[in-house]
Amino acid sequence: MKTKSLSAFVLLLLTACVSAQVQPPAKKLLVIGEVKGFEHDSVSHAMATIEKLGRQTGLWDTYIRTDAELLTKAKLGNNSKNLNYFDAVMFYTTGDLGLTEQQKADLLSFVRDDGKGFLGTHSATDTYYNWPEYGDLIGAYFNEHPWMQVHCTIRTEDKAFPATAHFPDTFPFYDEIYQFKEPYSRDKLRVLMSVDPASVDLTNPRVHRTDKDFAVTWVHNYGKGRVFYSSLGHRDEVWDMPDIQKMWIEAIKWTLGLTAGDATPRPHAAH
Repeated sequence: MKTKSLSAFVLLLLTACVSAQVQPPAKKLLVIGEVKGFEHDSVSHAMATIEKLGRQTGLWDTYIRTDAELLTKAKLGNNSKNLNYFDAVMFYTTGDLGLTEQQKADLLSFVRDDGKGFLGTHSATDTYYNWPEYGDLIGAYFNEHPWMQVHCTIRTEDKAFPATAHFPDTFPFYDEIYQFKEPYSRDKLRVLMSVDPASVDLTNPRVHRTDKDFAVTWVHNYGKGRVFYSSLGHRDEVWDMPDIQKMWIEAIKWTLGLTAGDATPRPHAAH
């Protein structure tokens, strides 16, 4: 009996060891929801959704902040974490966040030199117009939303990339749709999803893009790091959609380096 009990204990111990080896420690994601401009009602729900998805998957722990104090590599007191602690940073921000020049340099270095991840959603492109290097990091700047919230058709341009592989080729969508200006360029970005221009009113006087190129989701490599952006998410309901939640799970996994995905720019639309 003792021998059987000992064998059972050893088996349980080995199983626990194997499980510990299979499940690596959770990554650390810093989500910043600081707003110094238009107040989006969905910021809180978006951040809570990202935190929930991290818990459900067990892949990342989410640290939610509505200030930019932790965006530094300087040592902080009172048990505060700095950028060195995190594996990726996500912005749902607006305006000039008041970062010091050193904080700006630290954030860029975090992605470019340390090979960490950066994600932006919706108004993250409506942030830091006076900091060109941030524009290069995020990939573009907001240039009005000609149709405000609109029913349109989204085209999935990359069915191979993990964050968009589950979407159909085209699908109807209702949200606030952005258009973008420089430094936006398909020569620098891999566009994953875009608006079908036939589904929106191109005669709207606030339409500035004569090329009819209305990207909504893209990726690119920034130095050693990975960047993902999607403009979708103005409405709370968007963050509750299973397909959008899967997109963010896969996007975060990719920026964390947990999955592979081709971020090579493609100069011309696939459609």
